Amino acid sequence: MWPFSSGHRYQDLSAAKLKQRDGALSAAPKFNSAEHGAFLKATASEIVNHIERGEWTASQVVKAYIARAALAHQTTNCVTEVLFVEALQQAAELDAEFASTKRLRGPLHGVPLSVKDQFHVAGFDASMGFSRLLQKPSSTDADAVALLKAAGAIPIVKTNVPQTMFSFECSNPVFGRTVNPYNAGFTSGGSSGGEGALIGMDGAALGLGSDIGGSLRIPAAYCGIYSLKPSPSRVSYAGTGVVVPGFEAIASVAGPLGRSVKDLELFCRVTFGIPGRSLGFAPILYREPKLPEKLRFGFYSDNYIKASPANKRAVMETVAALRIQGHECLEIEVPDPIEAFDIFIGVTSSDGYQTLLSGIPPDPLDASLKVVARLGDLPRWISVIAAWIVTYIFKDVKFASSIRAGGTKSVREYLKWIDRRNIYNTKFHEEVWVKHELDGIIAPVQSVPQLPNLMSGPLFALAAGTSLYNVVNSPCGVIPVTKVDPAKDLLTEEWTKAPSPSLMERKLYFGKNPVYDPEKMQGMPVAVQIVGRKWEDEKVLAMMQMVDTALTEGKFGAGSWDRR
Repeated sequence: MWPFSSGHRYQDLSAAKLKQRDGALSAAPKFNSAEHGAFLKATASEIVNHIERGEWTASQVVKAYIARAALAHQTTNCVTEVLFVEALQQAAELDAEFASTKRLRGPLHGVPLSVKDQFHVAGFDASMGFSRLLQKPSSTDADAVALLKAAGAIPIVKTNVPQTMFSFECSNPVFGRTVNPYNAGFTSGGSSGGEGALIGMDGAALGLGSDIGGSLRIPAAYCGIYSLKPSPSRVSYAGTGVVVPGFEAIASVAGPLGRSVKDLELFCRVTFGIPGRSLGFAPILYREPKLPEKLRFGFYSDNYIKASPANKRAVMETVAALRIQGHECLEIEVPDPIEAFDIFIGVTSSDGYQTLLSGIPPDPLDASLKVVARLGDLPRWISVIAAWIVTYIFKDVKFASSIRAGGTKSVREYLKWIDRRNIYNTKFHEEVWVKHELDGIIAPVQSVPQLPNLMSGPLFALAAGTSLYNVVNSPCGVIPVTKVDPAKDLLTEEWTKAPSPSLMERKLYFGKNPVYDPEKMQGMPVAVQIVGRKWEDEKVLAMMQMVDTALTEGKFGAGSWDRR
């Protein structure tokens, strides 16, 4: 039985917060394409260039993005905190400074910024969708926020997250559900889901999010934008709200979301290796990458779960474009993908998710977390029986292995899982990077382009596509490649009659109403991951730029949502 108060305290707190937020949003000017459209079509770096040339002011830019952010919220329910008054004041200060000195504050001068709700911004809540944290404004900025503001960026809103941030859809009892800007029947992803929806609709020029299992990459893929999951600790995490204090088995990282690779690069130049208040950071400043003339990529489409036709096509179109440019691409296999996902499940569930879930009351449990809550509560003997049934009755060794991996563990068992993680890291390094002498990897983000609302819980194993690179600490970026085309991406017998499908694959591709439906997903973005070796973040950005130039041809980027 889920423990939450039968009273109305959380509802009263939520109602008061929503009234406050909606009142602040109502002050935004109505979006006008003729007046505001040109600003939205500019990337962050282009905004700075226009301001430096005296063609635009920071105030003009911020007003346009405020109007668009309000529209994006009306469409997707993506905003938690509204910073419009403060943003206009900061923009006016930048304009006065530039008029006086003719010098930019920094490389992000006048760039409208959105911030995932967990990052502290002085004067505003960092509630993360918990009613108990409402009306408790932060006293200082998170390090990453402070660095971006010092470079001239202007925060205009904070954005929604899923309850506990351990979900790849975006819903909580306080702020409700954030939906996909391309289709409200689908999720925006998580846990940086508000960021994905807002930036996907050009409601901000640059965003700050985080990632422990795909939380930067999944929303970017679902919403047709760009993101980078950096290597651990390259961006200071100080001043960031956490749900499981002390958990270090999988590193959570701060990183950017944006509408071009160049904008991600700008973010990294400003934030990489700057300590702030954090003692646990990697003192590695941004390093100019040096790519060889011809690169060697590994690629795969099927990993833990068979990729859908659309996701397989995105990978193969990327490979074809790289080969045309003379780069070498060879198909590879991920070593023991079941072990990789088991490690992620094994270490994250080591206390039975008790700490993760303990902060929820008095709020009700969000539907996306019901599977997590149930698995965490399962006694070991029930897990053993369930795994046996799934193995021998349903013939699904993957899901059975996940069931065995989950649940509460002793310290001794936990240490064994950490050892397995370390062994797997060595194995992945030797069997992928060393064996094939790769510069990078091209991979699907997940096995499907998007998920309908309320499906992340039943299909939690889709996270295996991204959590792999949290386990091995690889930097990886996401770029949108194409859009779902029912004529090209229909299910064929390769999927509908595949031998020995897992339970997840049956739900995705089998039956009269499979989750993967290219008709319903028509026109929605399909992305790929570009993966590099640990600490080679700058090389990943350079490879992303190369792939993006070869592929997208204006289909994505600043202003693309209006061209969809």
